[in-house]
Amino acid sequence: MSITTQPKGPKMRLTLIALALTATAAHANDPRILNEAALGGTGSTPVQAEIWVDNWFTLYVNGQELHSDSVAYKTERSFNAERITFNADLPMTVAFEFRDFMENDTGLEYIGTRRQQMGDGGAIAQFINASTGASLGVTNADWACKVIHHAPVQTSCADESNPQAGVGACAGEITSAPDGWTQPGFDDSGWEAATEHSESAVRPKDGYDEISWDRDAEIIWAEDLERDNIVLCRAQIGG
Repeated sequence: MSITTQPKGPKMRLTLIALALTATAAHANDPRILNEAALGGTGSTPVQAEIWVDNWFTLYVNGQELHSDSVAYKTERSFNAERITFNADLPMTVAFEFRDFMENDTGLEYIGTRRQQMGDGGAIAQFINASTGASLGVTNADWACKVIHHAPVQTSCADESNPQAGVGACAGEITSAPDGWTQPGFDDSGWEAATEHSESAVRPKDGYDEISWDRDAEIIWAEDLERDNIVLCRAQIGG
């Protein structure tokens, strides 16, 4: 059986062009794709940081809170990238609090729906001398990380009809952030090395492709993308 395709007339072509332009404009104006901010500061080196995280982060530089993800943590599927510029003295201690989305301490998302599941995290960042374009540092296994929220303890929690935080399979291993963990002098020798994860494992989207990543930049997290929900990571860069 043969199928005959009718040629597109002028009206159809105009409609397709209009749809394409609308889609492009919507992407360009979507604040959740790539957000940019100039933060100032008093250091001697202008730094550009480019960051993509599933789901949310706060960035600290030399012990001071600098910037949080501009899309609220509780926003469902808040995939976006951030590009920020600031001044800092080098070398600098960079510390991140990374969070994957979870509805409560079960560590689950979409609770009570057919999509109830454990989410998965992932983060990548690069720091560039904004004057020279030289790389100052990227995320990779050289970073030190500590998990402070791991839940659920058993993956079967995701299959429960009424998952209860802290009960049975839905219990968690939850601690507070150590005092002074963002400071340059903090001893992170007892922390684990960051785990590098592949693009196929993390499936980064929305904003990730807006950035030209350094070939040495790696997607990092703790070992378990699904159950490690809050991860602290830090490194000294630019030295």
